[in-house]
Amino acid sequence: ELGIRIPRPLGHGPSRFIPEKETVQVGNEDAMMHTLFAESFATLGRLDNVTLVMVFHPQYLESFLKTQHYLLQMDGPLPLHYRHYIGIMAAARHQCSYLVNLHVNDFLHVGGDRKWLNGLENAPQKLQNLGELNKMLAHRPWLITKEHIEQLLKTEENSWSLAELIHAVVLLTHYHSLASFTFGCGISPEIDCEGGHTFRPPSVSNYCICDITNGYHAVDEIHASPTGSVPVKSVCEVEALMEKMKQLQECRDEEEASQEEMATRFEREKRESMFVCSSEDEESAPTRDVSRHFEDTSYGYKDFSRHGMHVPTFRAQDYSWEDHGYSLVNRLYPDVGQLLDEKFHIAYNLTYNTMAMHKDVDTSMLRRAIWNYIHCMFGIRYDDYDYGEINQLLDRSFKVYIKTVVCTPEKTTKRMYDSFWRQFEHSEKVHVNLLLVEARMQAELLYALRAITRYMT
Repeated sequence: ELGIRIPRPLGHGPSRFIPEKETVQVGNEDAMMHTLFAESFATLGRLDNVTLVMVFHPQYLESFLKTQHYLLQMDGPLPLHYRHYIGIMAAARHQCSYLVNLHVNDFLHVGGDRKWLNGLENAPQKLQNLGELNKMLAHRPWLITKEHIEQLLKTEENSWSLAELIHAVVLLTHYHSLASFTFGCGISPEIDCEGGHTFRPPSVSNYCICDITNGYHAVDEIHASPTGSVPVKSVCEVEALMEKMKQLQECRDEEEASQEEMATRFEREKRESMFVCSSEDEESAPTRDVSRHFEDTSYGYKDFSRHGMHVPTFRAQDYSWEDHGYSLVNRLYPDVGQLLDEKFHIAYNLTYNTMAMHKDVDTSMLRRAIWNYIHCMFGIRYDDYDYGEINQLLDRSFKVYIKTVVCTPEKTTKRMYDSFWRQFEHSEKVHVNLLLVEARMQAELLYALRAITRYMT
């Protein structure tokens, strides 16, 4: 009557991949989830869709919120508006308009200059200088050298201090990997952001064309819901996976492969990972809205051994997070090393000892295979791991999903999400995404921190 246009949400729930009725409903959460919702709301000024999906795993969410709050709002080397602008730069590299929109609002809220939002060329030279590191970290971190670090630290008036650079690197890797989570779980836009609302009245059938363009198909829900009636073939997949885990454990107990054989298996898996590519590998041009926040829009992920390039294997025992990265971060940006370490640890060790409909299952072998496969795609090798296990435990559709979410998250589709582990719960698929996010973040950090260490020594 007053002529006020009232927006209504375009999507159905916090995720386009998970039916709304299978997510945690606000109002029905337990006491720990309620506390986390309150913390998230107090920190972010909203209960965002990332939180509503991550809350499947409260222990992880608590660590994630604590770390993000510290990076964005607590005392640190960088001013607040720089932190949000770096978040925008990082999310834009993966065309993640969801995160870009949230940080544009936060950037303005803490007094950021609106002109910077017209494009990276309008930001201070110091931030522009970070563009090269941003793109390499996001797409080809194995190319980062101490010379790149030197350039940032020695550009006279626009130079970065070591502490500022560590803060920036942690923010860049945090938002690259959070973009992976956003696309990997099909996070819907917030109602107040672009693509999150419409002013049109609901259609008679309550199913309008805007739902289709948002990737939501009511009919999919019937087929895709892992908790409905499970196809026999899917049940067999779980049994087969558990049988493989049992056999691998028995082989481990009986004999151990030689170091040479382990190295060969790693190289084979690294080579094979280059030929895993999404069947829906069409080029998606970034929109001007997002691409103005970074330079060189044609620069993207490329496998490290293609085009005649050979990147030396990054041996984990020569430079690891536990022995090297952790102490460097903690020294230059106190407490952050501790927070990241806790978050990596929770994601890697998180288990409810279940697999689909089975209880009392030790899933450590499977979790390690997923983590090490991601690091293998980044050229990082663990001497004590038998990479032959990866092919036994991760089937092709799962590998396609992992590689897409980690390397080109903007190309993730609902079909890919539905096609792996079809009989598992949505909470288990979200758990997979937490592993992908943290393994990716740690891999990026290792390359950047190794280059910083080399510069310092």
